[in-house]
Amino acid sequence: MCDESDLAGWDKKLTDKGLSRRQFAALSGAAAITACSGELSAGAGNQQSANFDEQIPTQIDQGMVSIATADGTMDAYFARPSRRKSPAVILWPDIASLRSSKREMAKRLAREGYAVLVANPYYRDVPADQFENSVQFRESDGFQTVRPWREKLSSRAVMRDADALVSWLDQQSTVDTAKGIGTQGYCMGGPFTVYTAHSRPDRVKAAASFHGGGLVRDDADSPHKILEQGTSYLIAIAKNDDAKAPVDKGALQSAADAGSISAEIEVYGGDHGWCVPDNPAYARAEAERAWARLLATYEGAL
Repeated sequence: MCDESDLAGWDKKLTDKGLSRRQFAALSGAAAITACSGELSAGAGNQQSANFDEQIPTQIDQGMVSIATADGTMDAYFARPSRRKSPAVILWPDIASLRSSKREMAKRLAREGYAVLVANPYYRDVPADQFENSVQFRESDGFQTVRPWREKLSSRAVMRDADALVSWLDQQSTVDTAKGIGTQGYCMGGPFTVYTAHSRPDRVKAAASFHGGGLVRDDADSPHKILEQGTSYLIAIAKNDDAKAPVDKGALQSAADAGSISAEIEVYGGDHGWCVPDNPAYARAEAERAWARLLATYEGAL
């Protein structure tokens, strides 16, 4: 799980990209994503968009939606291919929640042919876009800000939300309900993908966690204890997370093997946050490798 200790090396990572924290925090949206992708140097004066629109020509529809849950109304972002039914995906953000970089990731996946719903896990307290990017999260004392919001995100609360999101997706004319649903999560959203599959094993057939925290715990709802047969799992572990908890990957693999569950579990060569483009830890080559494995998992399971 992302915590204050993971921020210790951020200044060096930004320096390596030619940026200070102040310069990065001053950027917004696609410009910040470009900066952490290593494609924008400080003072370069190049504000070209880093979104993925030019990579894949598929046209998409996108926008914010409201979803009734057992605990209130969630605001979420929905991106999907135009004029076609598509298998659905639920994307659980990291600790900084729904923001520009998560919309860019959803749009990229939508252009691969998926209807992507990005949840705002903090909807019980605040709307989306509380933070512009990961560095602004740090600059605004984000951990203290989100602590009371995160405390409400028990495994059971997330399962209730997941059930509502699955039901909402199945009511959308753009979703191919003949196909299973996928889910992917980052940082604190990693275990949420396992909760989602456990909540709706009838519909969720693929779950992918990227630098997820809290996957191996002692309580009954620990993700490694509730893996579902019939769901394919992709668990991509950050190298520094593995260094902190080196036995977790073995516990996950043993649990999957014991349940005859399909699970790809691997430690990647990136630090916590390496998959998220607006995170100073973003490592493009390893992020693209993880993205390729995600698409392969969805293709095989959905």
